[in-house]
Amino acid sequence: MLLSELMDHVPAGLDRKITGISCDSRQVRQGHAFFCIAGAKLDGHDYAKEALEAGAIVVVVERDLGLQQQIVVADTHAAYAATCARWFGNPADELKLIGVTGTNGKTSVTYLLKAILEAAGEKVGLVGTIQNMIGDEVIAAHNTTPNAYELHSLFSLMKKSGCTYCIMEVSSHALDQKRVGGLTFDRAIFTNLTQDHLDYHGTMENYMLAKRKLFEMCRKAVVNADDAWAEQLLAGLPCEVLTYSTSSDNTTYTAKNIVLRPDGISYELVGFGTIGRIRLKTAGRFSVYNSMAAAVTALSLGIEMGVIAGALASLPGVKGRAEVVPCDRGFTIIIDYAHTPDGLQNILSTFQDCQKNRLVVLFGCGGDRDKGKRPLMGNIAARYADYVIVTSDNPRSEDPSKIIADILKGMEGTKTPYTVVENRIEAIHYAVKHAQPGDILVLAGKGHETYQVLKEGTIHLDEREIVAEALKELDS
Repeated sequence: MLLSELMDHVPAGLDRKITGISCDSRQVRQGHAFFCIAGAKLDGHDYAKEALEAGAIVVVVERDLGLQQQIVVADTHAAYAATCARWFGNPADELKLIGVTGTNGKTSVTYLLKAILEAAGEKVGLVGTIQNMIGDEVIAAHNTTPNAYELHSLFSLMKKSGCTYCIMEVSSHALDQKRVGGLTFDRAIFTNLTQDHLDYHGTMENYMLAKRKLFEMCRKAVVNADDAWAEQLLAGLPCEVLTYSTSSDNTTYTAKNIVLRPDGISYELVGFGTIGRIRLKTAGRFSVYNSMAAAVTALSLGIEMGVIAGALASLPGVKGRAEVVPCDRGFTIIIDYAHTPDGLQNILSTFQDCQKNRLVVLFGCGGDRDKGKRPLMGNIAARYADYVIVTSDNPRSEDPSKIIADILKGMEGTKTPYTVVENRIEAIHYAVKHAQPGDILVLAGKGHETYQVLKEGTIHLDEREIVAEALKELDS
């Protein structure tokens, strides 16, 4: 394929046949076009000569590097996304794209909506944190939102397999880095905005503005009106907006007669002269919001309320989201992905009022990430739980003991008893060994992840396997 078929304004002397495109110099092969993209830690411009030596026949840059084989563009992020789309034949144009963004709830909403659309007879692709899917086929996921090349490759596979919809989690990083640049979303969903990723965005205002970009590239927005940032996000949006709430009647849809149970939720979804009785097998008020986001979006796509309610009622829980681990020892074990202050508060408040002996939480905080949320999460754990086990999450390059020290600062002045077990595997064994009849034990932070990122590298860590081993040890 000629470079001029992929990019506009290509100088005649550089319009040559391209065998591939890349933004990673390590992946460059003979005949490639290399896009120099500046990331948080590395700048592709520093690797332009290396890419040419590896066989690239042109480098696309944002500044003049003095190279004969360069094309200067205003924004290499946007140029890379547009070129990737053309390389695969613009497959997204033949899919109805639904984007879901927000701090918490993205994964759950995508799975709920996928189930509804499939119940309505559609074939659906999914791009998300846990995995990517084409119908029932599972494809490994490496980022919440893949880079542009991988993303359009997935769109191409979805198109070829007959998918009509693609539902995708859209992270603030992906929006800021234009990984979804040039796409038009049929629907865009906003779940909530709470403190996270401030190591990248700097301020909550910048974080919100990054999320808002999704709603500037969609035909219709579905927004959680109860979120504190909703008003700012909605201000001046060019698209049609549908809102949902659990408390206000001044929104497009409202949840009435909400019933929260340890094994799920139920409520009546009211709006536009219609009412639907919704049931879900996942507990917590956050599940009301997640299911409302999915249901309101489905209604806006013309799917009947009966199909929506039936799909939600029959759907099992999502892996790593308030997931109940098999245990016949008289106590309950929950695995949840909660890794933000709001997420931790949501999961603990869900089980705080359940009939129980103690609510015990085991959690840590990620290294090389927003340090400000560590004491906040420590304080939330102490306020909501009866006993706290502080351990490691993904410490990455940081010293785990220093991360734990930051968490413990938030527990100062509280009376909640706690134990520190730095090694997460040992911490889970400790938690299971000391669990009492009637306890609810929440393992927070890892969720669907089956690994742990340490300074020494990544190790296998599946909490379900560790729990099973710990339960066996009780018999020995």
